[in-house]
Amino acid sequence: MGRIKQLSKHLINQIAAGEVIERPASVVKELVENSVDAGATKISVEISNECRDIRVADNGSGIHPDDIILAFSKHATSKISTDEDLFDIHTLGFRGEALSSIISIAKLTCTTRTKDFETGTKVKCENSEVTKVETGCAIGTIMEIKDLFYNIPARLKFLKNSNTEFSYIQELVQSIAIANPQTAFELKKNGKTVLKTSGNNELKYTLKEMFSNTVTDNLKEVLKTDTIAGLKISGYVSTPDFTRSSKKDFHIYINSRTVKCPIFMKAIDMAYKNLIASGKYPFIVLNLEMPPADVDVNVHPAKKEVRYKNTNMVFNFIMTSITAGLSNHVEQNRPVFTRSAESENVIEFKPIEPSVIFNKEADEILIKETFEDEDDSEPAPQIINTEQKQIFKPVETAPEPEENIVGQYKNTYIMVEKEDGLEIIDQHIAEERYIYEKLKSEKNVVSQLLFVSDVLSISATEAELIKENLDKFEKFGYGIEFTGDTELIFRKVPQMIAKVNPQEILADILANIESDIDGLEEKILITTSCKASVKAGQKLSTWQMQEIVKRWRTTKMPYTCPHGRPIVKFFPHKEIAGFFQRNQ
Repeated sequence: MGRIKQLSKHLINQIAAGEVIERPASVVKELVENSVDAGATKISVEISNECRDIRVADNGSGIHPDDIILAFSKHATSKISTDEDLFDIHTLGFRGEALSSIISIAKLTCTTRTKDFETGTKVKCENSEVTKVETGCAIGTIMEIKDLFYNIPARLKFLKNSNTEFSYIQELVQSIAIANPQTAFELKKNGKTVLKTSGNNELKYTLKEMFSNTVTDNLKEVLKTDTIAGLKISGYVSTPDFTRSSKKDFHIYINSRTVKCPIFMKAIDMAYKNLIASGKYPFIVLNLEMPPADVDVNVHPAKKEVRYKNTNMVFNFIMTSITAGLSNHVEQNRPVFTRSAESENVIEFKPIEPSVIFNKEADEILIKETFEDEDDSEPAPQIINTEQKQIFKPVETAPEPEENIVGQYKNTYIMVEKEDGLEIIDQHIAEERYIYEKLKSEKNVVSQLLFVSDVLSISATEAELIKENLDKFEKFGYGIEFTGDTELIFRKVPQMIAKVNPQEILADILANIESDIDGLEEKILITTSCKASVKAGQKLSTWQMQEIVKRWRTTKMPYTCPHGRPIVKFFPHKEIAGFFQRNQ
């Protein structure tokens, strides 16, 4: 090991930059948040050169010419000045690290002007060296980033492909635009606009611009204020009959700052408990306003994690607010899903009276509910749609079973008697494994033409993703045609899922993709296999069970599904006999 030595200023800045700048989206975040803090009403983001060139322009207050050089110094900021200010933060940025971190790993040009000056200032930064000249420009600030990570080639190797990196940027700009409906946002990729909002200060209209009428038509407003506690929550949540397959459409904010908050997430789960099926999630856009002194945003370098002064109060406020927003819809239109001792298919209304206790030492929420025979570790399959969706064609006379099918447990597991024991097979993922391997090996997937197809509305981000990858969808039997910028129809689908709602198919594919489009073909394949498979909770005939088992045994990897879950569990006869103290 070498002797201890002082690192150079440039190397120190590069190391520090890694805490703030993880990828191109990190740069966009810091620059756009600075624009929001500057009071901009128009913000434009342009991305090019495989996400290594970034331009952010705004019409905000600009930077004073006497402060411009200092702005690129480490820990230089106009947003806080004393220790007490850390507990009264009203801006998105406050650490003074972003610009100094960016110029250590990229070439930057800043052009800015305040309303008090006739001319502006242009600053160029390269290798942490800063030069300044006077120039003509409009009020506001333009930040131009060139060759991001040009001096850190190792960092470039760990970035994902440009489409994936751009999807992170899209998600980031979308999130900030939702939190700031009063600001007009535009995002361009290689000169093409992929996201645009009007900035008319109407949140629902902003959501309509980003997503679709289908989304906004299924939203209920949440608005509640607790003047004593200083809490206010506003936004929209989807009705229980409009759900997603993942939590990617949870848009959660604290004082208009995007956060990842387990407390918030748990409150949402509790509000929707027994209203939606397991594995489904609502569409959420909620902003919680509270005194800055009651929430700590200085926990994580990315400022996404927060801690509350009074966790119990915040949790209950969020949960009851969502419940109130949903109350009219639930009472008039929706049953709730509960388990019944008599039948798992019974749907009945049963109110919930949760008792919430927060364990500060363990940093967790303990929730006690008035349910009997409730086992969260193994939730029972919810029967939402009793329509049989399967790929089997019944025959007049079923063949003699080739295996000894004992029966079906919970309409989910197939029991097969073997010579030396008992197999318990998950019917859904066993068939999913077979279909997955079959589709993967086929060169030409058989498609079903759709003569009638509803027009599906999607977000601009989702539309861009699909347009760039139509060939990958075509490979697995999907024919997609755009009828507008963000509207499409299915011309064909894989034959085996012809009876499944195309909107449901697309929603699940997009949810599976989320922000990462690496391995897109694999994700389309997995989603298609899942949708084509018999469902958990679906009652099967002996012949159907026989077919599933027979096909599953032909697979190359029979032990796990494409998601990695186990398919079969074997209990030796000797072990079963031991349960009852028998000698076999």
